[in-house]
Amino acid sequence: MNPVLIAARRSPIGEAGGLLRNVEADRLAAPVLRAVLDDAGIERVDDVLLGNVLGPGGNPARVAALRAGLGEATPGMTIDRQCASGLSAITTAASMVSGDEFFLAGGVESPSTAPWRAWRPRNATEPPRFYQRAPFAPSDIGDPDMGPAADLVAAEAGIGRERQDAFAARSHARAVAAQDAGRFDAELVPIGSATSDERPRRGFTPERLARFRPAFTPDGTATAANSCGISDGAAAVLVTSEEQRAKLGVPGLRLIGWQTSGVDPNRLGLGAVPAMRALCEQRTPEVVEFNEAFAGQALACLDAAGLDDELAGPDGGAIALGHPWGASGAVLVVRLFSRMVRQDGPRIGMAALSSGGGLGVATMWERVG
Repeated sequence: MNPVLIAARRSPIGEAGGLLRNVEADRLAAPVLRAVLDDAGIERVDDVLLGNVLGPGGNPARVAALRAGLGEATPGMTIDRQCASGLSAITTAASMVSGDEFFLAGGVESPSTAPWRAWRPRNATEPPRFYQRAPFAPSDIGDPDMGPAADLVAAEAGIGRERQDAFAARSHARAVAAQDAGRFDAELVPIGSATSDERPRRGFTPERLARFRPAFTPDGTATAANSCGISDGAAAVLVTSEEQRAKLGVPGLRLIGWQTSGVDPNRLGLGAVPAMRALCEQRTPEVVEFNEAFAGQALACLDAAGLDDELAGPDGGAIALGHPWGASGAVLVVRLFSRMVRQDGPRIGMAALSSGGGLGVATMWERVG
């Protein structure tokens, strides 16, 4: 069975505490799900799979499906592979296609409305201990925060500050150019007053970025300007079989390969490299959407996979657009759909990202129809 995508949409990506600060995860995802179905002219789906990292729990995929009006008979499943959750939801849905099914798959994240998290007090006198993130790996193995780990990966790969700032500046410039040219318009679903991505900055030159100080380690190269932003957002695609696509007579993206991989959790930013290498041994992508968590980390992955970084993020990436964790992998696929299908662009494309704990997911896609 050849799984294929026939529709793809996303919300605007808002900065945490910004335009989408009052929109809970299910309310953020529901209009995106509805827009995907409307684009395809489909009313019935067999399941809804959404990636999500921060909660609020309670199976946001099911709640969003009900809120989108899909009916009580439509199931929902929420997937957590940290930053790779949205892409894993899509590959999981693809693996479920066996006939004439339709699956909605993607991801959603709302750090602005996510609940606070705390460890339980161990006795009556101890207060709860609030924490920012859950463990990604056992502490005796090593479980660094993402920023210091990104500094380590960049240093070991020999990627200096100047190259990172140039990469980040290019991401912003490309995103601003795409906004100005209207290349995001067809994929965006307005959410209240939010009609465009909030983060891209005009005039972010390498010279301006060079003024920022290291953000995570004293001698590090990752800064607030050459790293992604914490963001709210949702994205979804409609997955079906090639046979169903042909019956509908619409173009689409066929999934021709996917891999997951794991590496040392202390170098978590390199998690996608083995998966990317495995796919690149089979096909050479003409366009790449790789999640830009940190400029140095993204460049280290692209270099290690033997990919020209100029191919990556032709309309900007997460450094410019933002990184809504559970949705980011799905955002990459929506961006590929626009570039390859809506714009009748490259024939072969890759979407990949690394995630917490030293994990990675990579996918290869072919334009069909």
